[in-house]
Amino acid sequence: MAKGKFELLCLENPLLDIQGVGDQALLDKYDLKANDAILAEEKHMGLYDDLIQNHDAKLIAGGAAQNTARGAQYILPPDSTIYIGCIGKDKYGETLKDITAKAGVRVEYRYDEEQPTGRCGVVITGHNRSLCTDLAAANCYKLDHLKQPEIWKLVEEAKFYYVGGYHLTVCVPAILALAEEAAAKDKVFMLNLSAPFIPQFFKDPLDQTLPYCDYVIANETEATAYAESHGLNTKDIKEIAKHVALLPKKNAGRPRTVVFTQGTDPTITAVAKDGDVETSQCAVHAIGSEMINDTNGAGDAFAGGFVAGIVQGKPLETAVDMGQWLAKLSIQELGPSYPFPKQTYTHS
Repeated sequence: MAKGKFELLCLENPLLDIQGVGDQALLDKYDLKANDAILAEEKHMGLYDDLIQNHDAKLIAGGAAQNTARGAQYILPPDSTIYIGCIGKDKYGETLKDITAKAGVRVEYRYDEEQPTGRCGVVITGHNRSLCTDLAAANCYKLDHLKQPEIWKLVEEAKFYYVGGYHLTVCVPAILALAEEAAAKDKVFMLNLSAPFIPQFFKDPLDQTLPYCDYVIANETEATAYAESHGLNTKDIKEIAKHVALLPKKNAGRPRTVVFTQGTDPTITAVAKDGDVETSQCAVHAIGSEMINDTNGAGDAFAGGFVAGIVQGKPLETAVDMGQWLAKLSIQELGPSYPFPKQTYTHS
């Protein structure tokens, strides 16, 4: 297989997922909701050891965009994907590096001298997952790392940028540096909203970034949160997608494409064209509930397949189908991971 040229560069928060099966009592103990994603507060700090000691927790490479990078690389030729973020100088950081490298992703981490590697407590209850993130070192990413000549050279050589929305809580200047590079050189800039709290509580940095976005990816709860925080007065996912597609855009030469997943309901796409919007729906790959092992990372897997399709120049419908295909594979595994030996995508 011909090798890639590191066309895809992903930026976000590398985390070690500490994932265990819990129940309502565990959620109540730490004031968590069944299908949510939040940043940890003091009251949550006992969760991580609790999961390891009492819930047979597994340690899995995590961080949404890192999962997506691994997913995209699963499909793309070797040497196609670079991932950037910040970790601590500790064993968890080395574990992360090893898992991601085994998946074929080139990592260029910033190492923080003081903070430990970030972690995410994942409580699985049935087919739901509750994510509680202690960013730690991941919160210490700095623009000067991105601007180092050897890193910036990789930025300049990449043609597609993918940023997870969680990074809007960390280093907006780094996101905007990638966004401006994309707009100036007609490259592709993609953003995933990542969690409902991003449009709710990080509205300003999100609104700063959206004009640069060629692709916006979200699920229905994130889309609804966006609508609420922006006073759209609708819960209609298609209408919200149309609104986002038509927002002002820096690089007018590329139409904005919005992709909203809805769990087992069809994925909505909206493409802005000459002041109008073209919408369509793509059915999800059906799977029996008895085959579902773990839905943690399903959205990241969808994004990985979708992004791989965009990097390969596939039509929108095919890229969405690739996302559905990879998500279907991922939910049959433990955590945000993909089956080996590698499976090859075929259009459904």
